[in-house]
Amino acid sequence: MKYFALTFVFLAITLSGCNTPKKNNEQKKEEPSFYERQAVVPSFNADSAFRYVKAQTDLGPRVPNTKAHKKGAEYLEKKLRQFADTVLVQEAKVRAYNNDILNIYNIIGSFHPEKKKRVLLCAHWDSRPYADHDPNEDNHWEPISGANDGASGVGVLLEIARLMKDMPPDIGIDIIFFDAEDYGPPQSKQSSKQDTWGLGSQYWARNPHRFGYKANYGILLDMVGAENARFTKERFSMYYAEHVVEKVWTMASKLGYSNYFIDEEGGMINDDHYYINQIIGIPTIDIIHLDPNSSNGSFFEHWHTKEDTIDKIDPETLRVVGDVVLNVIYRE
Repeated sequence: MKYFALTFVFLAITLSGCNTPKKNNEQKKEEPSFYERQAVVPSFNADSAFRYVKAQTDLGPRVPNTKAHKKGAEYLEKKLRQFADTVLVQEAKVRAYNNDILNIYNIIGSFHPEKKKRVLLCAHWDSRPYADHDPNEDNHWEPISGANDGASGVGVLLEIARLMKDMPPDIGIDIIFFDAEDYGPPQSKQSSKQDTWGLGSQYWARNPHRFGYKANYGILLDMVGAENARFTKERFSMYYAEHVVEKVWTMASKLGYSNYFIDEEGGMINDDHYYINQIIGIPTIDIIHLDPNSSNGSFFEHWHTKEDTIDKIDPETLRVVGDVVLNVIYRE
């Protein structure tokens, strides 16, 4: 019986060998993962991004219905026209929390407008009319410079736009600078009205610049210029677009930026991305500086104060954020 069993095993092995697939080199090779794809990614210039931030703050606070605001819109349109394939300025009138009518400008630049696969990159460009978290109460009704809260995200995206002009990615990219994100009620006069923030993104989400506009996903940049910034995983981003959060944070980790992109959940922020997700249904995340240890308990130390000025902007933080976003979009 022992001999029979061995013979049976031998025959089974021999027969099964006849059906053995061909060697691996004749099989279809597995596709590399997203993070292993070979891609030529342009080098993000932090000094250039910093100059774009400074150019905005040099105009003064970009509060809707002011001269500095109108000059800011003109500056951003002019810069995008130097880089993008097409540019559109979406003008609108929106009602603020106090019933004031605001003249707003959403500024939109598109690269490869003919491509179906698209990624939306966005930031708000207006600045807060109230320094209502300033330690000096005399400043609470004064506008802020908005170097970090507004100008930093725009500066990063302008540098990305400059790089894409000379080395466009294989996909379509839309850059939108949203207006009137920061015109919510002051801390001392909280309003019961809903959706009093993010007025520009709400308007665009209901009236996109192109009929039937869709993007595969979106990335919002907000407050991305402070020294030693902490970007935790914002919870609305995790709820609506967890796969995009994981893509971006994993890329940051592989690039060696885990000290900036923290692998933990942060707060839930009602930012522009909320309305993009809710109204137009594009899965969009928010890269935003969240710091529960700051004096205001939520954001970077100088949030909504008179000290949100250009001297608080760290070019290295701009570079890290820009490098992560570039590596994501050039690997799509």
